Amino acid sequence: MQIKGYVEKIIYTNSDNGHTILDVSLTSDEIKRLQAECPDYADDIDEEMVCVGTLHLINAGEYVVFNGDFTVHQTYGLQFKVTSYEESRPEDMDSIERYLGSGAIKGVGPALAARIVRHFKMDTFRVIEENPEELSQVKGISNRMAMEIADQVAEKKGMRNAMLFLGKLGIGMNLAVKIYKEYGEKVYEIIENNPYKLADDMEGVGFKIADEIAKNSGMELDSPFRIKSGILYALSAAVSAGHTYYPMDALIEEAGRLLGVFIAKPEEILTDLMIDRKVMVRDVDGIKAVYLYSVYHTELAIAHRLFTLKFEDMPDEKAFDKDLHSIEKEENITLESMQREAVRASAGSGIVVITGGPGTGKTTTINTIIRYFERKGMDIMLAAPTGRAAKRMTEATGHEAQTIHRMLELSGILSDEISNASFERNETNPLETDVVIIDEMSMVDIFLMNSLLKAIADGTRLILVGDANQLPSVGPGNVLKDIIASGCFNTVRLAKIFRQEEAGDIVVNAHKINEGELFEIGPSSRDFPFIRRTDANAIINALVTLVKVKLPAYTDCSPNDVQVLTPTRKGSLGVERLNTVLQQYLNPPSNSKVEKEIGSIIFREGDKVMQIKNNYKIPWEVRGRNGIPIETGMGVFNGDMGIVDNINLYLSEMTVRFDEERYVTYTFKETDELEHAYAVTVHKSQGSEYPAVVLPLLDGPRMLMNRNILYTAVTRARKCICIVGSEQTFYNMISNENEQKRFSSLDIRIKEAAI
Repeated sequence: MQIKGYVEKIIYTNSDNGHTILDVSLTSDEIKRLQAECPDYADDIDEEMVCVGTLHLINAGEYVVFNGDFTVHQTYGLQFKVTSYEESRPEDMDSIERYLGSGAIKGVGPALAARIVRHFKMDTFRVIEENPEELSQVKGISNRMAMEIADQVAEKKGMRNAMLFLGKLGIGMNLAVKIYKEYGEKVYEIIENNPYKLADDMEGVGFKIADEIAKNSGMELDSPFRIKSGILYALSAAVSAGHTYYPMDALIEEAGRLLGVFIAKPEEILTDLMIDRKVMVRDVDGIKAVYLYSVYHTELAIAHRLFTLKFEDMPDEKAFDKDLHSIEKEENITLESMQREAVRASAGSGIVVITGGPGTGKTTTINTIIRYFERKGMDIMLAAPTGRAAKRMTEATGHEAQTIHRMLELSGILSDEISNASFERNETNPLETDVVIIDEMSMVDIFLMNSLLKAIADGTRLILVGDANQLPSVGPGNVLKDIIASGCFNTVRLAKIFRQEEAGDIVVNAHKINEGELFEIGPSSRDFPFIRRTDANAIINALVTLVKVKLPAYTDCSPNDVQVLTPTRKGSLGVERLNTVLQQYLNPPSNSKVEKEIGSIIFREGDKVMQIKNNYKIPWEVRGRNGIPIETGMGVFNGDMGIVDNINLYLSEMTVRFDEERYVTYTFKETDELEHAYAVTVHKSQGSEYPAVVLPLLDGPRMLMNRNILYTAVTRARKCICIVGSEQTFYNMISNENEQKRFSSLDIRIKEAAI
């Protein structure tokens, strides 16, 4: 379907994504044509038509041919939804005058446009392009202004030509505009010589897009540019999967498979990439390890900074014992030996690691450490990687805890997907405190750890707390385990389970799972019931009843507080299928709820959603009772959960309310950062705790159905975990010690720094 007409006015435009709403003026002939072709809409078609779409570069006054379809907005009525468009230069004097006076050319208003067209008539554009100095013959136009007008017209023409060129290469309008803004007229040279430069230079242009452009432009499959870019892409994918390096042989094999070519002389290619400071190659445990340049230096920086923060200044033993005894009496507690050691180490060391599983007294230990430092008049800051973990820390200690990002005062600048964001707190503006305590350290990746260490002033005590048996961070690295494995820093392991007889089956069974101990399961446990089902559909039926009815009543929470965890994304019990089913039961369609289908996902007001990538740039606000912002900030992070608060179809926006009452507004194009969270993978649940957890279990990939996954899932439940599925799968997971190998080398870098 096509409509043709002059752009009367721009109603709304989003400069970031090009989403535009505009009025198009239709001729009487065009109206008659449209009414005849679309009789269902004939009564609503008149001289002005609202067009909506991604419409970069369009100005009022231009004559445009729009391709698309009619749609009826529930509030604003008939609109034309644009899928593509073509612009044509005005071909009569009235149209030329209308275009020049529309505001498309800066400094030229309707009156001046009329004078220009009266003087040059149909030669107006020829004069502007070929002899712009002649414009000064018109009253009100100086020589300088004449050249500025010509430059603007040339720029618009250049951009349109570039759009056509890039479009023929399969590049969409949004991306084409970004590319042209980045390179200007150099875009032709770059595409011809090395289109993979786009992937290096531009956020949002990855290898696959650059590779498609290269193929369309005729580049050979075995081009050195292509092979280098393919290796970097494969290495970046490994980093995204959590590795800090990848074995060279495996990397070259993966890159070759990706590219569909045999990579000859990989050492030479890697040497070139090293010269360009793209990668580093080092020996790790007898193999050639390939790092992204930034990743290697991040590990190196962490190792060296840890040692500059390390010191030993143990307190007088008698004085310490007296202080500790006094705290125990005040708090009505009795610390066991390793808890006392943890407090002592914290009092006298620059860096201390405290690790232990559930029920081993980590919270009591942290609280005692806080009380000790308070008695000494020292300032203390508490933080955790996620909002949920920080909230739990606040509740457990009675002291305000923040996310690490908020503590470091995120400024929102991000150069690429794996780089650190920029923080206001850094080596030149460190945190103003004496003690920093970080909980849930297993979730901290190397980039966040590096930023944290930069913000710790010399002489500040840093206490790292976490469960080393949890899954590692979503981001690259294995920071907590590697620091412990290095053996270079004071590490205290809490192993005793307190009040085992009162702890409940969650705590007791979690430790049994971690030790590989098989134990009897069944439906009668108070907080660890097992419901036997051997069919996926039967499991889902039981799961829906548990989430919607039984567990909310049993644990005194809402259905949204019951979290379904699963080891897999795909398959009969994977995240994707479970979310589709659970949405239908927990948040069904309603006339009172606005919804929007974006890609394969239907977002609906009231949906439970999760952020699936770090976005350091997106703003948030905390609102007061009247909806007025009382606090603002930037950044939403991988794993943050929220509820869809509002969907605005007219503005193409969706607002999500996250933990800590942070409201974030997404354009529809940005919702690829969100997915439903009625069910999430165990990996994504790290650092979170839920009143109740449901874990469906059937056979799955052995690499995911392991002890570590099961242990992490069980320890996410505060009051009850209900497992539904196969007993054999449950026991197989306990017996399967095979974790997904994560290649990291921070422990090696630390040991090297110690020499």
